[in-house]
Amino acid sequence: MNIREEPAVVPVRHDPVVETTKPSPIAHQTVEAVKDIVFGSTAGIVGKFVEYPLDTVKVRLQSQPDHLPLRYTGPLDCIEQSLRRDGFLSLYRGISAPLAGAAIENSSLFLSYRLAQECLQATLLPANEPLPLSALVVCGAASGAFTSLVLTPIELIKCKMQVPLEGLSSFHRPGPLSLIASVYRRDGLLGFWHGQLGTLIRETGGSAAWFGSYEGVSLFFRNRQAGKAGRKDKASPIYQQMLAGAVAGMSYNFIFYPADTIKSRMQTEEACQLTGSKRTFGAVGKALWREQGLKGMYRGCGITVARSAPSSALIFTVYESLRRWFG
Repeated sequence: MNIREEPAVVPVRHDPVVETTKPSPIAHQTVEAVKDIVFGSTAGIVGKFVEYPLDTVKVRLQSQPDHLPLRYTGPLDCIEQSLRRDGFLSLYRGISAPLAGAAIENSSLFLSYRLAQECLQATLLPANEPLPLSALVVCGAASGAFTSLVLTPIELIKCKMQVPLEGLSSFHRPGPLSLIASVYRRDGLLGFWHGQLGTLIRETGGSAAWFGSYEGVSLFFRNRQAGKAGRKDKASPIYQQMLAGAVAGMSYNFIFYPADTIKSRMQTEEACQLTGSKRTFGAVGKALWREQGLKGMYRGCGITVARSAPSSALIFTVYESLRRWFG
């Protein structure tokens, strides 16, 4: 009798499946946003301490009345008069608002710059390829436009504090809280956005130049390094980061400087005259051009470009270093 042998049944061993859980997109975005805010704020505060005295000089040069003889003949004369009148600490007058502004501005710039890049990669451009330089310039412009909304009120108070008032000693000048209350009483909530058009033009164009110049110079160094050593992913040396940041700072301040001049005059004219209605961006620009021409538009530009180079170099270097150290 033939016996049909059934094949032996071999029990199958099921190993436990270890699931690797990836962080959710919301959790990932939250962590990255916190990093941008903390690292950008730290970098902005460091840069502001370095540049603030020269920024005070710049605002005082820009805000000289167009219907009176010039109070300062240039940056050095402004520094000399300020030191003789109120001492060195007068150049740091009103720094509390700018420190908060620097933290908010840079955290907002870096956060919105990264989000703009991710939006482009999620909609128009491939997600697995680096963005071209032209796209990074567009992302920089978008980040500047967003940042201008949060920056205008801070710069309004900063500019009012930096301008010296005739007949008032340094001990009797209004502080930031009294200026905030004064603006609100006089113009309401929207009064804090007086000069918004100038800030929008400066930040949109300036941020495009800022990020575009930094990315362009960094790309040049990376390509040059890759050609020599064959390694393109290696982090740039500190001196290359600082040089790229310095070029970015000078580009940001020079190209759209006239818009910043008009904005500063709009925000400080009420500090010198308490009567009269506010003038628009176009009216202030026309008056300045009629009285002082192109030279008036770029008054204080030299010292602004000079102080922006080390400040911007520090901002990018501190931010990139924190990103590299903490992921």
